[in-house]
Amino acid sequence: MTDERLDLDSGQTAPAATGWAALLHRDLLPAVLVLSGGVALYAMNLYFTAALMPSVVASIGGAEYFAWAATGYLVVAVVATMLVGRTLDRFGARRSYLAGFVLFGLGTVASAASPSMVVFVAGRGLQGAGAGLLIGLGYAVIRTTLPAHTWTQASSLVSAMFALGALVGPALGGIFAELDLWRASYVVLAVVSALLALIATRALPAHTASPRRGDPLPLRSFVALTLAAALLSISSTTEGVRAVVLVVAGLATLVAFLVIDARATHSVLPRITYLAGGRLKWVYLTVAALSAGVMVENFVPLFGQQLAGMTPVWAGFLGAVMSIGWSAAQVFSAGAGPATARRLVLFSPWLVAAGLAGYGLLQTAGAGAGSIALWAGFLLLAGIGVGIAFPHLTVAAMSSTPDSGEGARAAAAVSTTQLIAYTLTSAVAGNLLALGSEAVDAARWVILGLAVLVAVGVVGSRRALPR
Repeated sequence: MTDERLDLDSGQTAPAATGWAALLHRDLLPAVLVLSGGVALYAMNLYFTAALMPSVVASIGGAEYFAWAATGYLVVAVVATMLVGRTLDRFGARRSYLAGFVLFGLGTVASAASPSMVVFVAGRGLQGAGAGLLIGLGYAVIRTTLPAHTWTQASSLVSAMFALGALVGPALGGIFAELDLWRASYVVLAVVSALLALIATRALPAHTASPRRGDPLPLRSFVALTLAAALLSISSTTEGVRAVVLVVAGLATLVAFLVIDARATHSVLPRITYLAGGRLKWVYLTVAALSAGVMVENFVPLFGQQLAGMTPVWAGFLGAVMSIGWSAAQVFSAGAGPATARRLVLFSPWLVAAGLAGYGLLQTAGAGAGSIALWAGFLLLAGIGVGIAFPHLTVAAMSSTPDSGEGARAAAAVSTTQLIAYTLTSAVAGNLLALGSEAVDAARWVILGLAVLVAVGVVGSRRALPR
């Protein structure tokens, strides 16, 4: 007997397949393209700009603001993800996505036309506002736009866009930089954003199922989290005692955010996060730990060039190995049943930590082809560890409550958690890097330090999914 699905716009029913075939059905494909495309824009832009920055500085100057091109983007994106639930409540899926694409497009055009680094950083901040909305919406709108039997596959596809950005972004950025066309590269991104906005006007429903409108913003939580993100980001741009003070202040402010948010009537994270017997807090802890492991990708090309004499191109390919494992594992993991999904989530932090530990312990100066092959193998293992868990963690978040509005907020907060973890990990890794007097020592400090952070996820993974 064939299942049926209610078409969102016409009210007609259509046959529903199962698994990936159901998700990629022609009736759902435009919506899927918008959800995944928005996240891909965020991830592509992050890695894309990293490859372009030397060309940007050579063109318009402002080397002293180099780090803020990434810091400004990330901090504003964190703030924007906190507004996803309320944006959906007030404006619905269609207009929320249009706002995200328009903000991203305007910021991209501003960056392309920048006469100075100050203007470029301001454009990056505007991009971050749009990108933060887009990645939060990518998870939150799954529940209200797609049928339940496609949620796991949809979550897997949206999560895979982060890995796709890590795979494709550096290569495309490098090509545009090589051709001295960095401004044109941002024009291309703006055009893609405009095309996705047009698709969103036809593919997404105008309203969500949530009855809430205009809840007050949690200003105290908002300020605390923004300050924590800023302090942790700035700490990675300095060194010595000042860096330590900024990291400690950032961590203290992050703890203050959790305390404030737990007591707030209107909170950044869903209220059910703070319930004593709830699973959502453990879902977010596991997401944060796995996200910490992903950040090793930012350093793999550097270590490959310093320790093995790899060319930038080949070092970039080595940096993409973890993303390959992440992407591939998600495809196969998405179809797992509840019991298997729980085992995969339980196992994932161990696998990621083991992969990073193996990679870190094998760091050596003058590494040859054999060492590089082993590095790639351990990075692939770590990527697989991330990929087997992420789709099920996202579904666990959105299924943590029968209330569709709270479920959307819970799913959107997965993105907020990822970005907070990225910010924290970048700060910690930047300071770990400075502890090594030699390149090999710095590599081991960073990689093994991140492995320890990932191991914290073992605590959350035990309670993230129901037995």
